[in-house]
This record gives sequence, structure tokens and C-alpha cells, in this order.
Amino acid sequence: MKTSNVYTRVEPEIKEQADQIFSKLGIPMANAINLFLHQVVLRKGIPFDVSLPQTQNMPLDYSKLTEEEFNAAMEEGFKCIEAGRVTPAEKVWEEMQRQYNL
Repeated sequence: MKTSNVYTRVEPEIKEQADQIFSKLGIPMANAINLFLHQVVLRKGIPFDVSLPQTQNMPLDYSKLTEEEFNAAMEEGFKCIEAGRVTPAEKVWEEMQRQYNL
């Protein structure tokens, strides 16, 4: 089988992380890239959804905030409480169950 080379630039950290995963799977990176390209041809497009993460209407994940972002969110919450813009916890839980199938 005749082959050709593909040269590309990737972020070093992403390349290393992917290489570690491929290593655990026993797949050389070149084979993984070849698999990806085969899937592109078979599916006539990218073989997975390409979209922005759905953050709209999602609960805020405080573990991913910087200290400044956390403090700003807390300050906004205190302002809502002071202004009387509050929702009982039971109603919040019901809405979360409905929206996120909990």
C-alpha cells in the first residue's frame, strides 16, 4: 500500500495526552490519525459533533471558577437576596429535576 505523509502543528500538551491514551489502547498515533481520516471519508464529514458546549441554562460549576469569578458570583447572589429576588429551594430542585432529568 502506498502512503503519504501528513504534517501538522498541535499543542504539545494535547499531543502528549492523546499519545498516552493511544499508548494505553495499544494504537500508535499514526494509526489513530489514519482511523480518523478513514471515518471522515466513510461519513463524508467529521465523525463527531462539532459544537460549542451548552452552558446556557446550566448550573454554574463553582469548581471551575477563579477566585475572582467566584467572589463576583457570590456578590451577585447577595445582591439578589437583598433585592428579594429569591426562589425557594424546593422550587429550584423541582426545576432542576425537570430540566436535567434528575
